[in-house]
Amino acid sequence: MNTITHTKSRVAAISIVASGSMAAIKFAVGIAIGSLALISEALHSSIDLVATVITWLVVRVSDRPADDAHHYGHGKIESLSALGVIAMLYVLAGGILVEAYGRLREGVVPPTFSAFAFVVLAIDIGVNLWRAHALHRAATDTKSQALAADALHFASDVMGSFAVIVGLTLSAFGFQWGDSAAAIGVAVMISILGLRLGRATVQTLLDRAPEGVSEKARLAISAVPGVVGIERLRVRMVGPTHFIDADVEVPRTYPIDRVDEIKRRAQAAVTLALEDADLSFTAIPVARDNESVRERIMVIARNSGLAVHHVTVHDLGGKLTVSIDLEVDGEMPLLEAHDIAHQLERHIYEEFGPDVEVDTHIEPLEPELPHGADATPARAAEIHNALTGLATDGVIYDIHSVRVRDTDAGEIVNFHCRASPSLSVIAVHEHVDEIERRLRRAFPSVKRVISHAEPPNAAD
Repeated sequence: MNTITHTKSRVAAISIVASGSMAAIKFAVGIAIGSLALISEALHSSIDLVATVITWLVVRVSDRPADDAHHYGHGKIESLSALGVIAMLYVLAGGILVEAYGRLREGVVPPTFSAFAFVVLAIDIGVNLWRAHALHRAATDTKSQALAADALHFASDVMGSFAVIVGLTLSAFGFQWGDSAAAIGVAVMISILGLRLGRATVQTLLDRAPEGVSEKARLAISAVPGVVGIERLRVRMVGPTHFIDADVEVPRTYPIDRVDEIKRRAQAAVTLALEDADLSFTAIPVARDNESVRERIMVIARNSGLAVHHVTVHDLGGKLTVSIDLEVDGEMPLLEAHDIAHQLERHIYEEFGPDVEVDTHIEPLEPELPHGADATPARAAEIHNALTGLATDGVIYDIHSVRVRDTDAGEIVNFHCRASPSLSVIAVHEHVDEIERRLRRAFPSVKRVISHAEPPNAAD
């Protein structure tokens, strides 16, 4: 049993003992002195006892986790129990009103004055004040509708006890109608409190969003970096948990792992704002106004499941030209590969208009796990010396971490080098690219060269 369930069960169990004791005493005294008001209050407390027993049983079920049959947990059983208690309260209020009206019409003898009745009522007020406070605090901490209902019952008991005191006092001073009027007052207070509790309970059962929760959830999610907007947001309350369904707009250029990070941050944000929240996050990819042409083309390729690189875009006097390297299976027939390229170009025309000029270079996709092994130390040293000899322009220097692998497709060379930190990426790339081309000319068996340029004193 978790801490919340233990707290609710303990408070409910204490209330059972208190309710039973005070109801029995008030009922006995009411019968002894013939006070309808005191008997009505005792019956009210008896219903509170039944309600508390129900609450004690319900809270042991409501905090069970969701299962295959109850995807949103078992919290709404508290709302159902609250409705049952409200129904009993209204039945009691109706019975009291009928009996009080009969006594007023028939002129029944007023109750016998007894100081003991006032002592019992004073004790009852003290006990109920303590119980109402304890239950209200527990209901607030655990967001339990069942405990909140109990707290209202005991608060109504306090007001009912005051009404009985007034009625007994009026009867003691010779006003025969005082006791019946007090009983009517008890019935009216029961009805008012039942209406208040019933309205909140029905709203929960009808999945009405709690006041202000939608705004808090919307603000929390909107503040998460990467969220463009919220298309739709719905909130429902089940027990103490806020279940939130949100359709959230995110940039369509974001990769899946970045969208997943937005989801995690959104869940953390609504949990911080609402304490107990369960967020269902649906990502809606949208185009942003600041998307570049290259980003839009990459989205088109990704949506088609194609691997592209070296996307170059130029604006030639108002005419857009696009060049793309498209990777396909090297064993694929040219006719099939051409159809794929044509399909990609057609999607680009649809995005940018028929005036765009598109050139697609088809090349074989590198195998994902090519068979290979490290070259001999002598071969690695030969390639290392060659690279050092090619880096003679003074821009690229300190060739190191040279690795050579033999694969089925040819040799693959990896190396690190250093360059001035003030150089632009374009300038460094041009110099390194020239070294790579010269190395492949000198060693035709080299299939691919992969370089890593870094500033001086940088860690490898």
